[in-house]
Amino acid sequence: MGVPDEKWGEVGKAFIVVRSGESLTEDEVREYLGGKLGRYKIPKYYEFRDDLPKSAAGKILKRELEDKS
Repeated sequence: MGVPDEKWGEVGKAFIVVRSGESLTEDEVREYLGGKLGRYKIPKYYEFRDDLPKSAAGKILKRELEDKS
């Protein structure tokens, strides 16, 4: 999802759900993505959540994520 940014207009934000019993940090995510994506594609912001809002069909409700950002 994109969030407003003064310099670039919009930058990426990742919503991450970590499996129970596991741990993950922003630095670990950035390091992993650094080897997979170009620098400009790596999200600037990260939000760790317990779960993502989903519809009855199991699709992620992006509008709810946007409203709470």
